[in-house]
Parts: sequence; structure tokens; C-alpha cells
Amino acid sequence: MTAAKKSFADKTGIPMSLLWGYVGILIFMMGDGMETGWLSPYLKTRGMSIEQNASLFTAYGITVAISAWFSGVLAEGFGPKKIMLAGLFLYLAGTCGFVGYGLAHLNFPVMIVTYALRGFGYPLFAYSFMVWIAYQSPKEKLGRAVGWFWFVFTGGLNVLGAFYSSWAIEKLGEIDTLWSSVFWVAIGAFFAVVLNRAAFKPNSNGNEANSKARELMKGLVIVKEEPKVLLGGIVRIINTTAQFAFPVFLPMYMEKHGFDTTTWLKIWGTIFTSNIIFNLIFGFVGDRFGWRNTIMWFGGIGCAITTLLLYYIPQAVPGNFAVVLTAGILWGACLAGYVPLSALVPSLVKKDKGAAIAILNLGAGLPVFVGPALVGLFYGAVGNEGIIWILAILYFISAVLTKFITLPDNAKTLHHVKSESVQVEMEKLKLEN
Repeated sequence: MTAAKKSFADKTGIPMSLLWGYVGILIFMMGDGMETGWLSPYLKTRGMSIEQNASLFTAYGITVAISAWFSGVLAEGFGPKKIMLAGLFLYLAGTCGFVGYGLAHLNFPVMIVTYALRGFGYPLFAYSFMVWIAYQSPKEKLGRAVGWFWFVFTGGLNVLGAFYSSWAIEKLGEIDTLWSSVFWVAIGAFFAVVLNRAAFKPNSNGNEANSKARELMKGLVIVKEEPKVLLGGIVRIINTTAQFAFPVFLPMYMEKHGFDTTTWLKIWGTIFTSNIIFNLIFGFVGDRFGWRNTIMWFGGIGCAITTLLLYYIPQAVPGNFAVVLTAGILWGACLAGYVPLSALVPSLVKKDKGAAIAILNLGAGLPVFVGPALVGLFYGAVGNEGIIWILAILYFISAVLTKFITLPDNAKTLHHVKSESVQVEMEKLKLEN
């Protein structure tokens, strides 16, 4: 490795042996996420109801959650490359069935099955690469390495995917845009699996998969032993529920107030550009302002307010791109206010931190179907405005729940816990002397 490469790795925290893998994840997730912002309004023009769209996204979300929960165990048991290739195969099979037959004939049962099959794909592909990162990165740089994973993951899924679609659906049409995802995920897989030649050497023997499976089961036990971990998991679900509920109904609402699909996609892409920037910022804010305070005020209260702004501002200033975009940027920023949750929840337990993280991972996967399910259940009764208020109230509830996720002695961060413990010990020594 050259001095320049070492310098780049030291500055960024990206393991140079996995650099092509990061590029591959970015491109794969761009292909995977390109239809997120416009599939629901397109299906509505083909005669499907919002409730049917919600059912479709809910089925997809269930398989995403299942796949996310087990991806780490499978990757450690069989190796990341094999599981990533399995994820690619399931994605391609689901896409071909969904676009080529289900969507072509508007066969709703086939659409449900094939889109759900497609949902197994990206967690197996992307989250298996996270296991690779965990084994390949030096421990002192692991935090940055994982941070960059989430940067390329979100950047591909919600930013590049949205901006690419805003161009592609006008130039290629909706169906050909969906077919183009096959090209992009294949290119991503080529970078991440073929060009990426980093070795994968588990630190333990062949029983690692079994131990990880037991770790997942511990996740179900730890919520009973430490209820605060369960609260953290619930808050993590609420964190991104709106992110997966919005695409089901919000594009059609925006269209009624002067924003066509391509304009909405530009807003959606910019929202998550803001989000990935503030993901980094709120890591520092959390360390200074306190993890719990950051989640409560910037995450919970901030998202509750900005969710309402996203609904009412288009009514107040129809077609005003700049003002609505500003509201979206603020929502994306506040969504990042939940970032310290990943530090807070594992710090609640002295052992079985992996089990606590497993609960967070499950909380990250569940919103993919919880969001659309909420729309499917309540849209007919309460409409757009009712769904917005449900989501805003959920964010407020998350702020209240976070109030009870306390570290020992109500410390702001784990660093404060350790500092206070040292001070207590010093006071004891003084008294003894």
C-alpha cells in the first residue's frame, strides 16, 4: 500500500481493502431505491388505490425486516460474498417477476409476491457487507468505517436513486426506469463482490454462526431484563416510520398543490442530502448536548414540527419550490437527530451489547413495513391530514419515551458516566484518608 493510500485511509477511516465494496454499495442502493419516491403515484395512475399500494409496500417491508434480522448471522456463517450474491439473485428474481409479469398485467397477487421477494435482496447484500467491514477494519477506525457505510447506503438509496429517477422517468418512462435498476444493481455487485478482493477471516471457529444466532435470541430476552432497551427499539421504529409512510401518499398530495412527480423527486433527494450531512453533525452535537437531549429535542420534537410543516406549507404556498424544499431540508435534518440512539442504547447494558444492537437493527428494519401499514390501515378513515397527524404524534411520543431512557445518574453520555464514577471513587478515597 502506498503512502498516499495510507494517508487517505487514515483521514477518512475507509478500509482501503474494501474501497470498491463501498462504491458497489452506493451503486447497488441507487438501483434498489430509484422507485421509492414515485412508484405509488405511478400505480395510482394505473388504477390501484392507495390502500393497495400500502399493502404492496407492507409486504415488501416484512421481507426487508426478516432479511435484515438474519443477514449478519448468514454472512458470518457462509461468508459475505455468498450472501451478497444470494441477495443479488433474490433482487433480480423479484424485479423480473414484478416488472415483467405482475406490473405488466396489473396482477396484484403476483405483484405482492414478487415485490416481497425483491425485499429480501438489499438487506442480504448491504448488511452482509457491514459484517465484512466489522472484520476488516481496525477497531480504532470501526466507527468511521461504519459511518461511511451508512453514508453510501443512504446516499444511494434516497439521494442518487431519487435524482436519477427524476431524469429517467422523463427520458425512459416508468417501466424502462424500473428495468434499468437491473443494470445498476449488477454494476454495484460487480464492484462490491468481484473487484473487492478483501479476505474474510472470522475471528472464531465454525460455531460463530451458532453463537450469533444465540446473540439474536438474547435480543428477545434482554428487553425483559432491561426494559429501557425495549424503549430504545420502539423509538428507533418511530424514527424512520414516516420515511417509509411518506412515499405511499405524499407524492399524490404534493401533486395536488403544484409539485409534479419529477419536482417531488428532487425535493425527496435533497431531503436526504440534508439527512446524511446532519447524520455527521448530530454525532458531535450528541456528545456535547447529551445523547438523550439530542434525540428528544432535535429528533422527536423537531420531526413532529417539521412533519406538520411538510403538510401545511404546500397548502399555504402552492407550487413554491423553495419554501417547501426548506421544510423538507429541516425534516431531513431533524430525522438525523436520532443518530445518538445508536450510542445510547448499547450503553444501557454492561454486557450483551450485541443483543442491544440487535434490537436497534430490528427497529431499523421494521419501519419499512410499519410505515406503509399505517397508511393502509388509516388512510381510508382519516385521509392525508390524519396520517400526517398520526406520524407527528408518534414523533412526540418518541420524545416522551426517550425521557425514560436514562444512563446511570442521568449522565448525558457514557463518557460522563465514567467521569462521574471516577469522581465518586476519588471522593471515597478522600474520606478514607
